[in-house]
Amino acid sequence: MADLQDDPHTDSATSSSSVGQLDPEARSGAPAHAEPSTECTPVYAEPSDECTAAYAEPLAESAPVYTEPAAVPAPEVRPAEQHARALLAEHPVADGCNGLAWKLRALTWHDLELGESTLDTDIPRLRAGGVGAQFWSLQVPVDYTGDRAVSVTLEQIDLVRSLVAAYPESLRLAQDAGSMADARNCGRIASLLGPVSGHALGESLGTLRAYHTLGVRSVAFAGTRWTQEGKGLTRFGQEVVREMNRLGMLIDLVGASDLTTQRVLTVARAPVLFSRSGALALVDHPANVPDDVLSLLAPDKGVCMVSFAPEQVGSTVGELVNHLDHVREVAGRECVGLGAMYGTEAPHIEGLPDTSCYPKVVTELLDRGWDDADIALLTWGNVARTMQNAEFTARAARRRRGPSTATAQELDGL
Repeated sequence: MADLQDDPHTDSATSSSSVGQLDPEARSGAPAHAEPSTECTPVYAEPSDECTAAYAEPLAESAPVYTEPAAVPAPEVRPAEQHARALLAEHPVADGCNGLAWKLRALTWHDLELGESTLDTDIPRLRAGGVGAQFWSLQVPVDYTGDRAVSVTLEQIDLVRSLVAAYPESLRLAQDAGSMADARNCGRIASLLGPVSGHALGESLGTLRAYHTLGVRSVAFAGTRWTQEGKGLTRFGQEVVREMNRLGMLIDLVGASDLTTQRVLTVARAPVLFSRSGALALVDHPANVPDDVLSLLAPDKGVCMVSFAPEQVGSTVGELVNHLDHVREVAGRECVGLGAMYGTEAPHIEGLPDTSCYPKVVTELLDRGWDDADIALLTWGNVARTMQNAEFTARAARRRRGPSTATAQELDGL
């Protein structure tokens, strides 16, 4: 076998090869001064008629091994969709309700950073959907009562706080409008705790303050003894409203009776919200809001956050947007938001299977004629303003009164 190395004594001055190039004669495997053999075609020469390589014919008949694959045309992106994604990059979604925390209780292992095919919420899909802030629901079933409701709620708070700590490059705990903006500006998803179930207060304002200390910023009023049907809001319920205003916590009225809602709006000094509702005029559902209540949101600029649950808004994106149109028309552009209810057991609207799908909703809104300012309020602005107004109210209230020590027993005999 011929020596494949160059002759170390070859005179470089007489070599015709340039610096960094191999000597063509050395490449053939023959000595530098020898004539190439005529018995066999050199390795890099074109094969002769007499000595054709055995693999030449099959290669000639089949496609070349290194042929570039045919270019696949990129899917066409509509201008409205491009516009929607640009808007969400500047004004991300602040969603009012994600129930993932309860679902994670049943999982022995999960990795939200890589993505979970069994869930509709994970970090890659939150980012793809343009989500900048998320309320993590801490509600527990109504059959969890008394001390059990309190202890399970504390476990849910611990779970979400641990979740945020596990993914510091993606999630950040937020407790007010300023920390929401800071998280967004640092490329993190602001994580807000709440709502907790009203019945998980244990009819104790001390428990309410403990939740606030742990970072909870929203409480759902439905299903409590101090919002009894026919009474609207008991004296203890009114004290809960005042204490929440003093603390800067948001009152969530989803599922509360009309009488309760009207009474809360009379007592409260800060905006309220409906974290996952719809327009009752379009779909008759107990969590949806009638027009007369929607109109009451306007003075204090409370927010009705429209759910993506088909039973509340319909089974298509168009029907969902009908609810957004209706709430904006009745309550005003500053009183509408998004509370999609991903992470729960609720079925999904066709075409909106997970948290990556908010751009589809924004695209439909653009097609309906919503302008950029209205969409910016819908996605981020209204929630951030509501949080900020609750903080202003709290500062003023704390100058007037200290923590309440009232009890349900002394006020209502409960």
